[in-house]
Amino acid sequence: MNWTPPVPPSLILVAQVSGAFGVKGEMRVTAHTDDPLSLLAYSPLKGADGAPALTLTTGRAVKGALIGRAREVATREQAESLRGLRLYVDRADLPAPDEDEFYLTDLVGLAARSPDGETLGRVRSVHNFGAGDLLEVAPADGAASWWAPFTRTVVPDVRIADGFVVIDRPAEIEASPPT
Repeated sequence: MNWTPPVPPSLILVAQVSGAFGVKGEMRVTAHTDDPLSLLAYSPLKGADGAPALTLTTGRAVKGALIGRAREVATREQAESLRGLRLYVDRADLPAPDEDEFYLTDLVGLAARSPDGETLGRVRSVHNFGAGDLLEVAPADGAASWWAPFTRTVVPDVRIADGFVVIDRPAEIEASPPT
């Protein structure tokens, strides 16, 4: 198993290369942005080490992805070799969120509280495995983490400036064994 250094907190994951598209060096890049074409504006995109990794030169949006070309890629084989490459931008390069908006990365590290104010732990990470965003909550007592769907019903209040989120844990989450 290879150890990889952690990604600097100033980098925000915005895309991942899904593989080659066609036979002339185009690639499919899965976007983690509202508009896949916005990836062109952030180019060159960075690797996990913060160094430039991919300079997108053209692209077209298709179902949550960008089909495009990069300066560093000329052949299908080169495009395919980049499959799985995670692409980042510096947080400072992203537009400031509107009032009452935030980036999901802003949730990491926030305290998790019940609606009654009881401390449940801290948000360890935010993931999306395909069915919606999930908050991983690490309890303060060191017990195993648990997951909460990031929906308005389960997470009715997000207070970035105050450093916490309110999580109304459904009974099935409370009753499930720790993982």
